[in-house]
Amino acid sequence: MDEPFRDDPPSDERRPAAERHAAGEQRTADERHASGQRHGAGTWDAAGEWDAGHMARAVELAAFGLGTTSPNPVVGCVILDAHGEVAGEGFHAYAGGPHAEVVALRSAGERARGGTAYVTLEPCDHTGSTGPCTEALLAAGLARVVYAVPDPNPLAAGGGERLRAHGVEVAHGLLGEEAERVNAAWLTSVRLGRPHVTWKFAATLDGRSAAADGTSKWITSPQARQDVHRLRAASDAIIAGIGTVLADDPLLTARPAKAVPDDGLENGPDGGPASELGDGLDGRLGRGLDGVMREQLAEARRRARPPLRVVVDSGARTPAGARVLDGAAPTLVAIADTTRTGLTAELARLPYRPDGLDLHALLAELRRRGVLSVFLEGGPTLAGSFVRQGLVDRVVAYVAPALLGSGRAALGQAGVSTIAGIHSFVFEEVSMIGPDLRLTARPGSPKEK
Repeated sequence: MDEPFRDDPPSDERRPAAERHAAGEQRTADERHASGQRHGAGTWDAAGEWDAGHMARAVELAAFGLGTTSPNPVVGCVILDAHGEVAGEGFHAYAGGPHAEVVALRSAGERARGGTAYVTLEPCDHTGSTGPCTEALLAAGLARVVYAVPDPNPLAAGGGERLRAHGVEVAHGLLGEEAERVNAAWLTSVRLGRPHVTWKFAATLDGRSAAADGTSKWITSPQARQDVHRLRAASDAIIAGIGTVLADDPLLTARPAKAVPDDGLENGPDGGPASELGDGLDGRLGRGLDGVMREQLAEARRRARPPLRVVVDSGARTPAGARVLDGAAPTLVAIADTTRTGLTAELARLPYRPDGLDLHALLAELRRRGVLSVFLEGGPTLAGSFVRQGLVDRVVAYVAPALLGSGRAALGQAGVSTIAGIHSFVFEEVSMIGPDLRLTARPGSPKEK
């Protein structure tokens, strides 16, 4: 099995050990285990900080692929030469393109021989649209490979074992939580067989998403609305209920953050494709990326597709002239399988339950279409249904420093009648976005913190 990261005493000869390994000498057990501590197990020792810093960079690089890699995972890779200097970096930028390890090896060239690779996901060991990354790493002569998260896909797993069988030192688990977070959509799809769902809402300090007369523009600031732009653009699909479509006539498109037109939805449209780390791909070029990665970003921009717009509309009440049907982006209208309609739109006919459309069937249909990440917004009723059925994997809440006192709540009926049935979440991040507060949380018990 691969070596896990442990809390063993640090080695004072981290770089010399790498040099000795490159020269054909084997590291001692102490040197192997001194490569770092498991994240969260205490204070990092000197060697652990060395490893963690490079893995953190790999996680950062992986995020550049958000919004353009589906149905593939996002992956980042950093390669050091035998002397411990960074020789190459890479990330997976688009489906069908070279994997992160290959991009990094292309930059490193011969300097990779005898070096170390830090990868956010276990290197694949199968042939798909590209060859196995294990073969590329072995051909490059890497002495050591550290990956953060084991590959749960049975078709691609086993890369760590193959590398070890060929004499490569392999360790895993470093910054696993951070690497899982950036790759949450793909991991959810593989592990649970459905897309990852993010529910976003905006509200006042007293939890109101609209005033008593139904108006909601604007509760939060332009900065918050632009922040939502990047989240939409990094998603494969945007879902809204028919109530929102009838009340607000939203576009539900992901448009550049530089131009934020009126969208009819609180927190408006999103930024350009794949703008998870900035104002579109153009804003990310030159941010510490070499020529190879710049090429990958440019190709990702050329291939980028707008998120699929999905309207949950069991009775097919979407007006023919609704802006969501304007052709600016692909649209899917989910209706009950018993509904008769002349609506000229792409339809998904799904089973109807007493409390509405079968959301599990909806997510299964979206996964069949290659959707890994869903951005749910617009409609407390639909949000309540997702929460009630345990289908929300992340909540992103924008809270404005304002009070309404009355009006529409952000969340509808969520299946809770007593405090014992409360849906518990754990905060992952709290930050200021302009004058507003952004809260990000995932399902779990507060005791986890």
